[in-house]
This record gives sequence, C-alpha cells and structure tokens, in this order.
Amino acid sequence: MTWVAAVARLRERREPGVLVTVATVRGHAPRRAGAKLLVGRTETWGSIGGGNIEAVAIDRARELTGTACPEPELMEFALNDKVAGPHGVQCCGGAVTVLLEPLPVVEAVAVFGVGHVGLELARILARQHLDLHLIDSRPDMLTGERLGVLADAVAQIHVHHTPLLPEEVLGELPPGTHVLIMTHDHAEDAALCDAALRTAGLGSIGLIGSAAKWARFRRRLATEGGHDTAAIDRIKTPIGIPGIAGKEPATIALSVAADLLRTFERAGS
Repeated sequence: MTWVAAVARLRERREPGVLVTVATVRGHAPRRAGAKLLVGRTETWGSIGGGNIEAVAIDRARELTGTACPEPELMEFALNDKVAGPHGVQCCGGAVTVLLEPLPVVEAVAVFGVGHVGLELARILARQHLDLHLIDSRPDMLTGERLGVLADAVAQIHVHHTPLLPEEVLGELPPGTHVLIMTHDHAEDAALCDAALRTAGLGSIGLIGSAAKWARFRRRLATEGGHDTAAIDRIKTPIGIPGIAGKEPATIALSVAADLLRTFERAGS
C-alpha cells in the first residue's frame, strides 16, 4: 500500500498517525530525500531505510500520537560506527534529517437539515479539513445538483437521506462528532435533541431557533424525555457568535461556523 492510500485508511479509521519523511541526506544513507514512512498505532507503511533510523522514528512517532497537540519536528541521525542508537548502529557514513508530521484525527460535524442555512453552513465547513455529515429527511435537499456547490470541498462529505427517523444517524456518527440541529420541522428538531442527549460520545450539540422554541423544548426534554438540567444544558442555543443579528442564511451560517471553529480550538487547547 502506498503512503497516500495508508493516510486515507487512517482517516477512515479515525486513527491518528505520523508521516515521517527523509528531509535531507548528506553522504551515504539507506534512502534518498523524500522517502516516506507512515506510522499508525500498531502498523507502519513505507520505509525510510530500516535499522536504527526507522526504529527510533517509529518510537518517537508513537510518542507524538499520545500527546494532546503534537507539533511537527525534525530528528537528525549520524550514520557512523561512533554513534550507537537504541536500536543498533548504522555505518553508512552519512547523515540524515527526518521530518515527523503528526496527522491527528480530524474533527467531525453533522448538520441535520440542509435547507437554506444548512447548505450555506455546509459550503463554509466544506472548506475545512474535517468530516462533514449532511442529513435530511427530504430527498430534494440532497440532490447532486443542489450539493454541486460542494464539489471542490476540502472536507470529506457524507450524505445521509433519512426519510423516516433522521435521529438514527446519531448512532452511526464517529465518536466526538459535533451535532448541529437545524431541520425544517420543529418536531424533528425535538426528536433529534432528545436522541442526541441519549447518544454517548458525541461532541457539542447545537440547536437553531428562538428563545420561545427553546423554552418549549426544555420543558419537553425534562418532562417527557426525563433528562436532568445538566444534560439539557449540553444543548447550546442559540448557536453562533453572540451579537451577530443578521437573519440572512449566509450570515447565520458564517456566525455558526465561526462559533464551531472556536469550539474546536478550545477543545484542542
């Protein structure tokens, strides 16, 4: 498997990894500059030359995947018999610098309701490096023609048409997915709020709507749903940056996206 395919596999598994690249070579070395090795939790793909260089790089890569906010770093190796590494000696006679680039698990976002605001939000989020799930009970909201504006997305787009019970998608989402509820139907929104609070492992939960709508939902979530105050308070509403009062779909979407990116940064720090 090529390292490119292996990166895609790690992303699909939602597993962190580290891409190790031979950055510079002076003198003789096992591999030329540009050789790559991808390190996952338990597997590796490719090679930067084997021996001590590769073993030390793998050890350090796995240390990086265990840290909260890993940064790229360089490692230097002298390849002569006077330098003994923890995994032996390499006597090629040259020197090698390798670059370790952490590949963290990307954020995942699920947008329930791809109406006017939902589509504008998808257009913004599609420019981010994340997994974007778009869910709607209306097939006409998810046509290829309508979603064609996402054709050049950086994000990986996952489309879910759920004509009956969109809340069933919640159980299929990756752990830590941030959920935004903005469907066309208040009853559908209410069911999604209830189901989201019952789904373990989700990230943030946001609901679009007015204060009056949320007051009704809170009562129902407590009385009919049996949720306590702490659980209900997990749902953020209104969503978006406070103080941005515009009601145009693009304005709302921009506010919601900015608030969500701020949530990502807070979680990362």
